[in-house]
Amino acid sequence: MPAPPAHDLLAQAQQLAEQALYLTNPNPRVGCVIANAQGRILGQGHTQRVGGPHAEVMALRDAAERGNDVRGATAYVTLEPCAHQGRTGPCCVALAQAGIGKVVASLQDPNPKVAGQGFASLRAAGVEVSLLPPEHALARAAHELNIGFMQRMQYRKPWVRLKMATSLDGTTALHNGQSQWITSPEARQDGHHWRARACAILTGIGTVLADKPQLNVRGIDTPRQPHVVVLDSQLRTPADAPLFIAGRAVYISATGQSIAKNSAAASTLQARGAHLLEVPSSPHGQHPDLAALLPRLAQQEINELHVEAGPTLSAALLQAGLVDELLLYVAPTLLGPGRPLFELPALQSLSALPDWARWQWHSATPIGPDLRLLLRRA
Repeated sequence: MPAPPAHDLLAQAQQLAEQALYLTNPNPRVGCVIANAQGRILGQGHTQRVGGPHAEVMALRDAAERGNDVRGATAYVTLEPCAHQGRTGPCCVALAQAGIGKVVASLQDPNPKVAGQGFASLRAAGVEVSLLPPEHALARAAHELNIGFMQRMQYRKPWVRLKMATSLDGTTALHNGQSQWITSPEARQDGHHWRARACAILTGIGTVLADKPQLNVRGIDTPRQPHVVVLDSQLRTPADAPLFIAGRAVYISATGQSIAKNSAAASTLQARGAHLLEVPSSPHGQHPDLAALLPRLAQQEINELHVEAGPTLSAALLQAGLVDELLLYVAPTLLGPGRPLFELPALQSLSALPDWARWQWHSATPIGPDLRLLLRRA
């Protein structure tokens, strides 16, 4: 019986990586399949929670538990094996020491601590290396699965996804503030899947005070809750806010002047467990500079930043060019005048749209009676 094509085994590794979608943050989601020359799978696995073993080590362990000899076998992995000592040891060394004869990878790791060094280490140990071209469907799938990690490693900022729910005519809440619920239970549950894959959820102090949200993942089996980032220029976040949940970090972003001016509130929030993220003032006022915040969040190992905020903060992020992706849930209803999607300025001409106003369709998916639209910057 002929061996399955290498791409079939890489596709299986990709399926394993997808099983780690909610698990590995801030590490990338990686899958690995080890097979012999006949294509028989000897071991397989995916990356575990941060600090735990990576996909390659899990596959090697699986092979050992099955009593399979991996010497001369091929490891199919969705991302270049790491080459540095971090929370765990270098995977390229583990593969070489196990006697793996060849590594087939979907993507090169953009992490400066790896970035080709894993492949170089493998070749130096006599291991053959094959890398898919970046335009290959499996390479694109591996990149898509780790889009936040790739962005943080390449550009030192997280991938920013802005989520909104709206009626057909662009209303996100009635004039009296009522918004529960514009979209269906199915759409709301789908939104929790996007929360679960994010490293952190960002919102503004207005939402915290008005809605008292938990900003957690509900109804989904996930081993971790995303961190929370609150833009709070006057440190008004209540110490008993529901968003303080054990086991996750809460970051309060404010300017140095605000932290000094509101030192008592700062001390109270820190005693509650909040981390104060000091950022410079924006060029136009005393509010934190949104562009300066993103690199600070990257330093906290935030890959995907999921934004759920009101129309003013959402518009400010858009106009600053800081949103990479729009996640819109559109209900098939007409609500008339109310609160808009975004508090944007009036444009004077359609012939010269600013960059922040230009978007491209990425996908459109029915979710229950609603429609989920995903758009990316043009």
